[in-house]
Amino acid sequence: MGSKDERDVEKGYTKADFVAKLRRLADAIENGDRFEIQIAGERIYVPVRAEFTIEHERSDDEEEIEFQIKWQHE
Repeated sequence: MGSKDERDVEKGYTKADFVAKLRRLADAIENGDRFEIQIAGERIYVPVRAEFTIEHERSDDEEEIEFQIKWQHE
């Protein structure tokens, strides 16, 4: 498989779309399946071997929680 261009995209979703994506993700994790999602026009395939973390950041005027999914390319 060839290397892919670096990418850093953040895309907003409606509450309903976000909930639907989280439910599909949870089902895939629970069933031991890979997760497939399209973000800003690119289809991403998250392998079963992916690692999951939750990150919390805080500044003076803002807080952020990120649910992260990471994996190495084979």
